[in-house]
Amino acid sequence: MNGLGMNRYILIRRLRGPAILLLLGILALLDEAGVIDHFWNLFWPLLLIMIGVMLLAERAALAIDGYGPYPCAPYGSGAGPNPAQPPAAPGAAIVPSQTQDLMQGFGNGGDGEQR
Repeated sequence: MNGLGMNRYILIRRLRGPAILLLLGILALLDEAGVIDHFWNLFWPLLLIMIGVMLLAERAALAIDGYGPYPCAPYGSGAGPNPAQPPAAPGAAIVPSQTQDLMQGFGNGGDGEQR
């Protein structure tokens, strides 16, 4: 892994604040020019969209350099197919291999013990 990907990530992360100020300035300028009405009603949706796009760009910059997906990702590492695992031994599964009658001991006293 080289530092170029991390530099991309840091660059995108550091552009978040200036991008918000730029959005604020452009909308304020358009409002003063009379092009748009209700400055704040347009600012909030655009702000949320911009933050979402920047977060996606940060994640893409990390993924390009091999830093993602994260080790605790639920669907594997994404590096390729998972190797085939051998089947579990009989009786080692969570569910027992032999079925048992659960109601067998409840007819004599309700405590589960046979009398």
